Amino acid sequence: MVTLTPSAVKKVQEFFNVEPAAKGKSLRIAVQPGGCSGYSYAFGFDNKKDGDNEIVSDGFSVLIDAQSAGFLKASTIDYVEDTTGSGFKIQNPNVKKSCGCGESNQF
Repeated sequence: MVTLTPSAVKKVQEFFNVEPAAKGKSLRIAVQPGGCSGYSYAFGFDNKKDGDNEIVSDGFSVLIDAQSAGFLKASTIDYVEDTTGSGFKIQNPNVKKSCGCGESNQF
């Protein structure tokens, strides 16, 4: 379903080690309405809910709700640090169009 690169796994593990809000929770990745192209990605710490897809990865779990799972199918999540900034980047084959700023997508 969704793949995390070694760089993304390392960064998520760092968050779990330093963020008090992450204790005992999983990483939730979601696609939600918003942005100029229609949908944006959201990351947060959460507990598992009915209907969630769960991916176990190197000491933590990733949760994706059923609706977001369809949008994220076959995606790769990476963590990138370069001269323009740092953050999670999602390579998603389901995106049909992105906005100019790169913050939202159409599916």
